[in-house]
Parts: sequence; structure tokens; C-alpha cells
Amino acid sequence: MGDRCKEMTETYRYTVLLVDDEVEVIEAIMKKINWEGLGFSVIGYANNGVKAFEMVEEFQPDVVMTDIRMPYMDGMELSNRIKTEYPATKILLFTGFDEFEYAKEAVHLEVEEYILKPVNSVELTNVFTQMKIKLDQEISEKRNAESLKKYYLDSLPLLQANFYSTLVEGLIREEDLEKYLSDYQISFSGPFFCCLVVHTSSGQLPEGMNPVLLTASVQKQVMERIGEKWRAKCFSYLGNTVLLAQLKNEGEVADLTDECDRFCRYALRIIGAVVTIGVGRACRELLELSQSYSGAREAVSYRGIYGATRAINIAEIAPRGNSGAGGANEADLAKLFKAVRLGTAQEVKEAVEQYLGHTLFPQQSLQQHHIDVLELVSALYRFAENNELTVAAFSGDMGKLCSRLLDLEPEALRKWLCGVCLSMRELMINERSQSTKSFVQKAKEYVRGNYADEEISLDHVCESLGVSNSYFSTIFKKETGNSFIGYLTDYRMEQAARMLLETNEKSYIIAKRVGYADPNYFSYVFKRRYGVSPSKYRTEHEKSEG
Repeated sequence: MGDRCKEMTETYRYTVLLVDDEVEVIEAIMKKINWEGLGFSVIGYANNGVKAFEMVEEFQPDVVMTDIRMPYMDGMELSNRIKTEYPATKILLFTGFDEFEYAKEAVHLEVEEYILKPVNSVELTNVFTQMKIKLDQEISEKRNAESLKKYYLDSLPLLQANFYSTLVEGLIREEDLEKYLSDYQISFSGPFFCCLVVHTSSGQLPEGMNPVLLTASVQKQVMERIGEKWRAKCFSYLGNTVLLAQLKNEGEVADLTDECDRFCRYALRIIGAVVTIGVGRACRELLELSQSYSGAREAVSYRGIYGATRAINIAEIAPRGNSGAGGANEADLAKLFKAVRLGTAQEVKEAVEQYLGHTLFPQQSLQQHHIDVLELVSALYRFAENNELTVAAFSGDMGKLCSRLLDLEPEALRKWLCGVCLSMRELMINERSQSTKSFVQKAKEYVRGNYADEEISLDHVCESLGVSNSYFSTIFKKETGNSFIGYLTDYRMEQAARMLLETNEKSYIIAKRVGYADPNYFSYVFKRRYGVSPSKYRTEHEKSEG
């Protein structure tokens, strides 16, 4: 591992951004240093802090070497912003002003070095030699096996909880099970298993109690009073606490149910929580826990009939065949709808085949087949309604549709279901595409309505749209080919150019009208955009019109 890290750091070249408003200083530094020999590559240079920060955002260099005294944004402010948003970037400060306060603040900002002009090539070579050693060491530490192991162990509880939720969803493949158990250091000795769903009412709370804190308290208590005895794995899922209990034999389910019932009364008496515990069926195989979970969740839903503050065992209130079939049915439906939302067309077809193979086409009574077809149509209709999809198949008489489907041969039913699911997938893709375009259009409208506000920023527009910066930036760049700040700057410059030609206003007035408090910086940005100063731009266009 160590040799591999050494090999990688020897071949990798760290990137450097040079920042100084004196071009001759930049040129001297670039010529004096054998960058390639030191293991570095200069990605470019900037002559002010604003331009430098734009380049940091775009290239994220390993090292920024900057002067302190510069226009628009000085080196101290630049360093502060880099350390805030890109803390891994190393900063070297060099200046011709040997002032103690600057040096003191540089130390506060964790600047690597403070170098005085004129820059000595020997001194600078030594600085970057030491910088290379430090960067190599940091990379080695990040790749160090012990660090990775510690990170993995710290992440285990989260990985285990994710595994448990995937297990009860019925999404673990048999061939992958042992690997998950080994990788996540999970032990299930059984030999029987049973799923419990612990539901804490959020509508009946002790006075002054927060529902989240109450649920956490119940989870802690249930692990202490039930979890430990029954060797249960505990995790939170869909707002409930779920326990995967381990039993010595199938008959212990009755004892487990009684103990859960006593806990529900205890929770009400001690902490005032109205708790209902659904008890699923016992099973021999871990992969059957998805069916046990489905039964436990169904049992909780019976609290309206049997009452809350008690344990409800699905085996005691429902015929044996119903819960198991329902679990497989729900798991396959969940997989089918997930494929419709996020999968490829091929994945949708495979999910259809799995659903039909497990639910509609096995040997069963005609009555059960009819029930399954009606439940399928109902589930598809609810999915379309919940996702606001206008599906042609559901636009007519639902009674006639169900009657027609009940008479279809297996192949025809397969073709119908596949067609409906692929149609819904296309509608969702189109909806996302339209949503994205609308999203970008709203951002553009925000710019058009607020470009004169000098405080406008990426944070402001994201707050206005209710999205994260990272998601917004990705979508905006993908749709427009430009960053939001780039688009804002271009729009401001277009408005400024128009005002220069259509009005007689002074340049500093126009600068303020397009969102720039500093007229000098406005002139700098305008010249970068159009190649000439604002005043010259106006003069040239007046001559051409004359």
C-alpha cells in the first residue's frame, strides 16, 4: 500500500494558481521555477482576487500563490474565501509590504507561507519542495489502509441499517446475502426469525412532548426490554422502529407477542406513549423476513379495529395464506414502480416479468387470479394519480377495463402491463425534462428581474427556487452551457451595453444600474467581455452610426 501511494504521488502533478496584479511578477515566477521538476503544474494566473476566485471555483487548484494588495478583492479576502469553501487548498502569500498585521492574519487563516518580494528563486524552490512533501503526506494518509478501516468501521451502523431496510423490502438477492452479512459484520444465528414493527402515535402525545423525541425514547426502551432478550436487530424505517427478532423455535412467537403486549402498556404508563407493535409471521430463512415485515406492517394497520396500546400478531387475525402472498406481491410491485421511476426500458420489462411470474401466473384459483388482477389495476391507478400522470389506459370506464383484463390470455396481459408501465416511464421522463426546463427558465426570469441588485448571488437564486446550490449549478450548466454567475455577468453586460448606446448616463450610473457598486470593477468586467472600456464602446458605436 505504501509503495503504491508513493508511486501515485510521484507521478501526480499538483496544480498551482498564481495571482498578482503585476504581470511582470507572474512572468518572473513562472520562469524562475522548474515547476515540472518540483512536481507542480501552473494552471494559469489572475490579476485580481475576483478573477482568481472564479478560477479556484472552476479548477480547484491544490495551491494558490497570491499577492496581498490587489484591486476588487485583496489577497486576505481571497484567502479567507478559499479557506472557507475549499479548505484543502494550500495558500502562499507574497507581498512587498512587510507588515506585521498582515502576517498575523495570515497565520490565523492557516496560510502555508508568507513570502516577501522580490521573490528569490532558491527560497521559492525550497518552499514548493516542502509543499510537495506535505501534499504527498496528506494523500498517503488519506489512502492509508488503517484510516480506511477506521472509516469503514465508523460507517458500519449506517451500512447495517441500510441492509436491514433493503432486506425487509425484499430487494436482497439470495446469491448476495452471505457477502452482505460478512462485509457488514452481521450475525443472524436464528434458527427462526420474526419481524416486529413498533408504531408510536404522533397524534396522541404527552403534553409538551416532541414526537421525534418520543419515538426515540420508545426505540431505546424497546431495545432494552425486548431487543436484547430476543437478539433483535433494530433500525428506523418509514417513521417506525423495526426489530428483526431471532427465535429458537416457531412456537416462541406467542411468547414474543405477549412480551410486546406488556411493553405497549409499559410505554403508556411510564412515558405516556401510545405504542402499537405489529408481529409478523415466524420464518426459517432471512430472505423471508420481507414477508414477515409485510405481515407486521399490516398488523399495525389493524389498530383501528383491535385498538392501539397493544401487540397485534398477524397470524392471529389473518388467514395464513394472505400475508405471505401479500408480502411478495408488494415487494414485486415496489420493484416495478421503482423501475418505472428510475430504470431503463429493459429494467421495466424485467420487473414486469418478475411481478407476473410471482403473482399473476403461478397456479392458483380463478377467484384469486381475479383478485390479483383487480389489485394490480388499483395499484397502477394509484401510482399514476400520485405522480400526476395522465395514462390513456385509465381514461375510460374502469369497470370495462377490469372486465377486459380478466378475459386476457397470459401473453396479452403481459403485453398490456408492459405497455402501461413503459408509457408511465416515458411520461415521467418527459415530466422531469419539462420540470428542468421550467426550473432554468425561472432562474433566468429571476436574473432579469433582479440583475440590478448588487447582492444577487447563487445562494439567493437557490433560496428563491428552493433547491440546493450543487443541484442547481449542475442543472443550469447542463441546460445553458454556462454557470449561473457567468450567465448573470453576461446579462448584466448586455444591459450595460444597451444603456451605453441608448442613454447618455455616466458610466458609474450604468454600473450601479446593472448591479456593480464599484465602477472600476464594472469597467474591468465590461472590457473583459467586449474588449474595450465602456466609454470607448460608446464612442466607437456612435462613430459607426454616424
